[in-house]
Amino acid sequence: MDFDLSEEHRLLRQSVRGFVEKEIMPVARRIDETGEFPWPALKGLAKLGLLGLNVPEAYGGAGADHLSAAILLEEIGRGCGSTGLIVAAHLGLACGPLAAFGSEEQKRKWLRPLAAGEMLGCLGLTEPGSGSDLRATRTTARRDGDSWVLNGSKMWLTNGAEAGVAILLCRTGGEGERDGILSHIIVPTDTPGMKFDPPEPKMGLHGSHTYALSIEDVRVPAENLLGGEGRGLGQTMAVLDGGRIGIGALSLGLAQGAYEAAAKYAGERQAFGSPLKEHQAIAFMLADMITEIEASRWLVYRAAWLRDQGRSYTKEASIAKLFATEAAERIARNAIQIHGGNGYSPLYGVERIYRDARLMTIGEGTSEIQRMVISRFA
Repeated sequence: MDFDLSEEHRLLRQSVRGFVEKEIMPVARRIDETGEFPWPALKGLAKLGLLGLNVPEAYGGAGADHLSAAILLEEIGRGCGSTGLIVAAHLGLACGPLAAFGSEEQKRKWLRPLAAGEMLGCLGLTEPGSGSDLRATRTTARRDGDSWVLNGSKMWLTNGAEAGVAILLCRTGGEGERDGILSHIIVPTDTPGMKFDPPEPKMGLHGSHTYALSIEDVRVPAENLLGGEGRGLGQTMAVLDGGRIGIGALSLGLAQGAYEAAAKYAGERQAFGSPLKEHQAIAFMLADMITEIEASRWLVYRAAWLRDQGRSYTKEASIAKLFATEAAERIARNAIQIHGGNGYSPLYGVERIYRDARLMTIGEGTSEIQRMVISRFA
């Protein structure tokens, strides 16, 4: 067993951390307060080749492994949850399924510009009447000659209106039946009939915009079917397995950022004649943070490593996602507690991390769904 990162992984961490500390951390508070989409940071990440980090080189990506993607998201999350979620959705939910299931023509047409950062991508699963229960999907795609015609609605599309292309889960057969045929359809977001509502107001992650989408008589070529008709549910499960590693990594970064802020504050702030960190109550809180961060890191890295080895990782991805997301919320909460009243102020950043971390136990499958998945292996 070798727990050392390779030189390549260490250099990646160093490079991303330098960029994050210079370009992302200084504007994280402003992004949160204004809801501004962080285009400058994304363009910088694209210039470094990071928006196609684990896309195969044949399609314009860097061809890096999934552990590299986890390290990338961890480091971005340490600086800004909003930017991290944008990148996680782009890499895991758009580039991921295209690389895994796309035809050569689809990869050349869509994966290349996504990998180059010329456009962002998004995935549309959730609907007003279906969240965790994907079999309840009601958006339809009807074959009409050499086209698919889509009708329905989606919710909570991360990157929606900013994206150039969306992958939508649709019912392509058995309309009205719970066990109908589900498929993925690739849809350019500027296709007539695609209408995004204004960004949803949210508790946190204000720079990562989330949309409801109305789909009315949207017509796309038949070749925009991704991976074959009827494969949508299985493909979605595979995509979510990978996405859970990404959300776990992002949560790890949020937790690391909260811990660093708390440790710095506890070393500088005096109470009863000594630094906070010398009081046992605070020291133990910091010790618990360190322990949970280390546990999260190795759970996330192991799941990514298993994926890179071509081995089964469904259980491990759910374990990593469950633990890391719930740990991040606890760590952010305790970081606020260590800051006392100052922790409730946006000046110190930890309340932003707490609000950002709260979504992570919901997106890519709730904690309850993760426990269901894990229990199947019991």
